Amino acid sequence: MAGRPEPPALLEVGRILKPHGLKGSVVVELWSNRGERLEPGAELRCSARRLNVATSAELPGRAQGSRWLVRFAGVDSVEAAEDLRGEVLIAESIQVEGALWVHEMIGSTLCGPDGAPVGEIAAVQGNPASDLLVLDDGRLVPLTFVVKDADGIFMVDGPPGLLDL
Repeated sequence: MAGRPEPPALLEVGRILKPHGLKGSVVVELWSNRGERLEPGAELRCSARRLNVATSAELPGRAQGSRWLVRFAGVDSVEAAEDLRGEVLIAESIQVEGALWVHEMIGSTLCGPDGAPVGEIAAVQGNPASDLLVLDDGRLVPLTFVVKDADGIFMVDGPPGLLDL
């Protein structure tokens, strides 16, 4: 309907790996770089239900990926935590000026600095140095060289030879 705001996009932000202890805590692998996703009071969804974060703490010693110890309200036993094992956590997108979002990029055309189409973005591949755009022809483009202009077009601005096969 006209005039009705579009609902925020839902994004996969992490996964519950396993229970931790006997009182309902779980280990969560956070796929987002937004730690506030797991702040007390934050609401997440999974296939089973809505989950409200009661407490959380980032676990030290992880070079790749971020793991957190999380308690959800109403999850008070190891059995209840075990029921959540493997669940993918979903949250509403956060509006951040100039942010690049995977769900907006997939299927979009990537253009060069001159505005000419370079290829279609087929996927985003995780990489320790910089995530990579996977183009439909198999070329990889580091996200550090990708910008989104004011018209919502994704453009690559990298060194010469970056897009050569």
